[in-house]
Order: sequence, then structure tokens, then C-alpha cells
Amino acid sequence: MKSNAQITSVSRKALWVIYLLSALPVVMLLMSAVMKFAKPAFVVEGFAHLGLPEKLAFGLGILELSCTVVYVIPQSAVLGAILLTGYLGGAILTHLRVGEPIFMQIIFGVAIWGGLYLRDPRLRAFIPFRAAPAEASTRGPQA
Repeated sequence: MKSNAQITSVSRKALWVIYLLSALPVVMLLMSAVMKFAKPAFVVEGFAHLGLPEKLAFGLGILELSCTVVYVIPQSAVLGAILLTGYLGGAILTHLRVGEPIFMQIIFGVAIWGGLYLRDPRLRAFIPFRAAPAEASTRGPQA
């Protein structure tokens, strides 16, 4: 009897790429959440620049931390990636509204889903990236 989880061998270099793609956005999002709790001067100035009241910092920090924790737990990582995608979508809109670049938010989103795709065989099975099969015959129907 075969189990649903497929065991695949992965090179050490591939493992490092997977861990880096997954860990880098997690570390950055955790630091961002902590900064929202601590509210140093640059965070307060950033909120003012974005046109957001400072009182939203704590709630956004809780939201960011919660979504990140859900992403880190292997059983709920897909849900966490979906939640973080929504969170980053809000960040993208906020920065676009004031004319700032959005490259970092896009890179975080790609890293979140890329790392998850590479480390979760269920997601790779659900979204396979492969060429469509070639047609069996190019001569048309046979009688």
C-alpha cells in the first residue's frame, strides 16, 4: 500500500535553497511584526508617511505574526501562505497608494510560495509544472 506522501531524494544544494526560500521571508516578517510592537521612531514615521494611524501598528503586528506562525507549521503551511499573500497584497496597495516601489513585497510573496512549493510534495502534485503531453498522432483520425 502506497502512502500519499512521496519520498524523494533531494541534493544538499537543493535543500539549502528550499530552506533559504522558506526561512528568509519568515525571518523578515517576524522582524517586521516585532518592530510593529516595539514602535521605534522609524516605524512611527513610516506609518505617518503611509497615511496610517500609529494605533494600527499593534493589530497589524498581531496579524503579521499570526499569519507567519500558521505558515511555519507544516500542517497549515498552505493556509499560512494564502494568508500571507493577502497580507502582502494589502502592503502592496498601501505602498502603491503613496507611490513607493513594491518589489520587496512581490519578492516575499514569490519566496513564500516558492519555498512552500519546493518543500511540500502535496503542493507539487496539485500544481505540476510540466509540459503538456504531445498529441499521439499528427496525421488525423485513422479509419
